[in-house]
Order: sequence, then C-alpha cells, then structure tokens
Amino acid sequence: MHPHKERATGPKAETAGGRAAVAILQPKSWGVLMLPETVMARLEAIPTLAASGKRVNGLHRLMGSRLLWEQGLKKIVSNRGAMTPGVDGETFADFGPEDLDPLIASVVAGAYKPKPVRRVFIPKGKGKRRPLGIPTRDDRLVQEVARQLLERIYEPVFSNASHGFRPRRSCHTALEHVKAVWTGVKWLVDVDVAGFFENIDHDVLLKLLRKRINDEKFVGLIGDMLKAGVMEGRTHNPTYSGTPQGGIVSPILANIYLHELDEFIAGRIAAFEKGKVRATNPEYGRVAARIAKRRARLKRLQASDNADLAAIEVLISEIKALSKQMRTLPSRDAMDAGYRRLRYCRYADDFLIGVIGSKDDARRIFAEVGSFLTTELALSVSEEKSGIRKASDGAAFLGYEVRTYTGRQWTVRSQRGSQHFSRRPPSEVMQLSVPWEKVFGFAARKGYGDMAVLKAKHRNILLSCSDVEIVLAYNAELRGFANYYALARDVKQKLNRLEFIQRWSMFKTMASKHKSSVRAVAARMRSGQEYRVDYLVDGQPRSVKVWKLMYLDRGWVDKAKVDIPPRTQIYSHSRTDWVDRQNAKQCSACGRTDRPCQVHHVEGLADIAQRGFAAEMKAARLRRTRVLCDLCHVDLHRGRLSDTRNMNGIIAAESRMQ
Repeated sequence: MHPHKERATGPKAETAGGRAAVAILQPKSWGVLMLPETVMARLEAIPTLAASGKRVNGLHRLMGSRLLWEQGLKKIVSNRGAMTPGVDGETFADFGPEDLDPLIASVVAGAYKPKPVRRVFIPKGKGKRRPLGIPTRDDRLVQEVARQLLERIYEPVFSNASHGFRPRRSCHTALEHVKAVWTGVKWLVDVDVAGFFENIDHDVLLKLLRKRINDEKFVGLIGDMLKAGVMEGRTHNPTYSGTPQGGIVSPILANIYLHELDEFIAGRIAAFEKGKVRATNPEYGRVAARIAKRRARLKRLQASDNADLAAIEVLISEIKALSKQMRTLPSRDAMDAGYRRLRYCRYADDFLIGVIGSKDDARRIFAEVGSFLTTELALSVSEEKSGIRKASDGAAFLGYEVRTYTGRQWTVRSQRGSQHFSRRPPSEVMQLSVPWEKVFGFAARKGYGDMAVLKAKHRNILLSCSDVEIVLAYNAELRGFANYYALARDVKQKLNRLEFIQRWSMFKTMASKHKSSVRAVAARMRSGQEYRVDYLVDGQPRSVKVWKLMYLDRGWVDKAKVDIPPRTQIYSHSRTDWVDRQNAKQCSACGRTDRPCQVHHVEGLADIAQRGFAAEMKAARLRRTRVLCDLCHVDLHRGRLSDTRNMNGIIAAESRMQ
C-alpha cells in the first residue's frame, strides 16, 4: 500500500487533519473544494498580484488542486530522470494518476514530510566532484507543484539580467546580451560566490519568501524541503544550509535568493551612470577641424577663375592623409570622466559586471557587491577566483572568454561600384571566444587522445557497442559541444583540431573493435565526401552519417536545449543495442504493438559483477534478450508477469508471424 494512503485512511483519519484528508479523497469533494475553472482563474491572477507588489496567499490551498499535480506528473515523467530512485527506491515506472490522491491528501492535511535526498557525486573537472541530491519520487512531485506556484509569483518580478533556470532563457541568451550591449566596457568585475548552492542560508531564504508570500503553511513546506537532510550510504546528515543540486525546486529558490543581488545592482546602476554621450575625443576633433579648413580652402580655390592646380593637388593630398589619420582615432573620449555606465548579467550564481569608467570605479563596485553578498545574503566571495580584469584582456563567463576587440579597418565598395573608401573599425566591441583549455579539457574527458600532438586513441568503453552506436555517440558529443560554442567568433577555427582528433579516435575505436586497420575502416565507411554506417529497421535500410563541423548552423541553436549536455549514455552505457531497441515494436508477453517496447535481458549478471564496467557491458550485449512493452517489463521485474500471460503472448506473436 502507498505510504500516504496509510496516513490518510488509518487511525489518524479521526483527527481534524485526518477528516480533511478523507474528505479530499472523496471524488465529490474535489468540486466542492476547488473547481478547475476556479483554479485556473486563481493561477492566472497570481502574476498580476505579484507584479503589483502584493503578497500572495492561498498557495497551500491551491496545492489541493489535482490539476496542478497532473501537470506536474506529466512534466516529470517526460524527463529522463524519472526512473532515478531516491532513498526509498521508488520511481515513476508504475506511478499513475490514481496514485495522486493519497499524496495530495497528505500534503493538504499537513501530514506530508519530505525524505532526505540521496547524495551522489558527478565529475566537475580537474579531479573535482559536484554533489548532487536526488529526491524521492513523491518529493519530486511535491517540489514540482511548489515550483509551478513559485514561478507564477516570481517570473513577473525577476530581473531581465537574470538568465539561469528561467523559461525561454539560457546561457546563450545571457551571452548574446553581453555581446550585443557591452560594447565600450573598460573593466570586467568578476565575482565568484564560494559554494553558493551549499551555503544558501535557510533563514534568509524563508525571510525573502515571506516578502512576497503570505502563507505560512506553504513557506513551512518549503522549509521542510530545505531541512530534509542528506543520505550518504546509510548515514543521514541534517542540512542546516543550502539547497540540494538536483532538486526540482532548487533552481527557482536560488533565483529568488539572488534576486536581491539583482535589485541591489539595479540600484547601483541608477546611482552610478552619468552623462548622455561621451565627450568628443580632442585629438579626433583637432584632425576633423584641420580637414574642414582644407576643404573650405579647396572649395574656394576650385571656385576661382585662375585656380592654382598645384595648390589644389596639395590640399587634396593633405585631406586624404588627414582622413586616413582620423580613421585610426576613436571619435569619442573613451576616458571621459563625465560619462559612466554599468552593465550586469547573471546566470544562476555566475555573474559578470562591466564598467565603463575608471578602475577606481570598478574597485568600488567590486567592494560594494562583496559587502552586500556577505552582510545581506550570508555568502562569501572566493578571493582566488574573483577580481577586476581589463576588458581587452578578457574574463571567463559561462565557459566562454569575453573580451573587447578592435578590428582592422576595411575597404568598402560603394553601391555604384566605381568608388572605394576605407571604413574605420568599431572600437571595443565585445567578442566571444572559445577558450583553448575548454577544447583540450573536452578532448581529455572524452578520451579522444592527445590534442597537443593530435594523436588519437581508441576508447575501450565503446568496444562493446555496435558501429551505429559508436557513430551516434561521437556525433552527439561533438555536435553538443559545437552547438554550445556556436556564438563564438572562432568556433570553427578552434574546433577544427578537435574534429580531427575526434574523427580519428572514432576510426581507431572501430578498428580495434573489428580487429582491422584504421585505413580499412575509413574506406568501408566512406560514401563520396561523407562517412556513414548502414543498418536496418523493420527490414528497411537506413544510415547514419558522421557529423561534421561544417554542418554547424551558427544562426540557429535551440536555446531550450543548449544548456543540457547531450545524453550519449543511451549509446555507450546501455546494456542493449540501439538498433535492437529501434526494432523492438511488439511485446513478446502480451503481443501489444501500441505501447513503447524495451529489450529485457533473460539472464542475470551476478557472475561478472566485479569485473568492471566495460566487461559488464560486453557481457550484457551477449546475453539472451526478449522484447517487452513497458508495462510487461515493469511487471516482470516486480514478479507480476504470470507464465500464462507470457505463453499467451508468445503464441499470439508467433501466429502473427505465420
């Protein structure tokens, strides 16, 4: 029985909270409490109330609406992490809409208490690991419902400078803003918050929630989520600060916390900025005046009846020389003390400040921001990673290198086609570049080989995969990396070396798999100017081409997916072949073809569990398999798939084939 059903229908149901829970479980009471039309009207009113500055109430009562829970369930089960278990081992494999009622009843009655998150660690780079907290199935669903309500309250008031974990925003929208708006920046103030997610102060966060939420039950529920604790192995550790990275509600709570920083810097921008336009560069003005005088003199000479042709030629020559000199000078005074601007952009806890002003201005902003983070948000600034950088030297932001750049002047042909003139290049334009260390680090993490000498090597982890899976894995890796850096001006130049070593690593992996030479593998895969691998699905020939950097479309990248690393594990870490999964269309147990099918291993792997991942994957690929629909697969693992049902399905499948 579901644990929340026991609480809702057991002896505690006689208490006031228990009676409320039982009432909610009765179908007729849903309409009495809150009709879907009433819920939608209330939800649609929340953004307007929040934008007007009013505190929002009735959120805990809104959590009694089944509509929100069904929307949350639909969103969660569509994500690839739906089958990842928490500390209780439960997943969404056999969770349906009928299981919502006891969970909703528990939340509305106040009996629901979040469980600790399961702590796992993921590689962070340079040998470091990032802690990730995996909530239980029920906790994920409760967090998703709370997140929906929080999003409606805070999205209307969040700053335009905030780009992390928000609808229709991504790393690319943040970087595009920097590229488009930060021209002329002199100094970059780089502030790194030390261990942000682990050090969020719970009391400060709850206080900030109460500024816009007038519902203690709802705020208390958020507090229970924060204080649920962490399970590492069999050890339960209480949490006194921070939000678990991996929790559904954690990203929006982080944005709520740093929204105070956004508002603080917005106030500093208003106080800092001065002047409408920069003053004219004195040297540029003097050269322009000299040109104007010579043009006036030239006009008079040309109008004279006895024009001195030699003097005219001298003036024309001087005007050309002065014009060439003027094109090398900025028209405005870059160090004008009467003109100041402040730029700001944030993605989660990664933010950058641009200063158009003096270095003393940048130092003052750096000190003020550090003081605000410490005194108001109880956060500390990493002295090692923070500092003030000259904009022309650049700074790291969201994996890119951002720096101002002044190009060379270029020649422009007029529309008539007969005239040419030189155009002065724009000065101090913000440019985005791919850092070499990111390219080298990516190649090292994937095991492509030595980038420094362009020596590729094969990858043992892919040797048990089919040729199609090997190509798909390599394609997804390079395409995902290239798409993320598509905004960089030098993306194809920097990634050209990466593509070379990636390609030969793929050839060497296939050569090692087939005990063949690299030359023979490349020749077998070549098709004109392309490389490809052929396979069959439902008896029809198909092929997958090797992805090339030339296919990168820099004009359009899906911003909703650019922040999500490509999921290559479905090719390299799966115990069944990708092509087999494409051909799995009919369940061998029930004979259905209208359900998604999966490939089940008939034999276990207990005998090779200690031999390592590569050996386990190889053995898994060689085991006897059978195709089952998702429902029968779950039933089989839970011991609910009867022999009669199994035999009937096999007979039905065989009769269809005959």
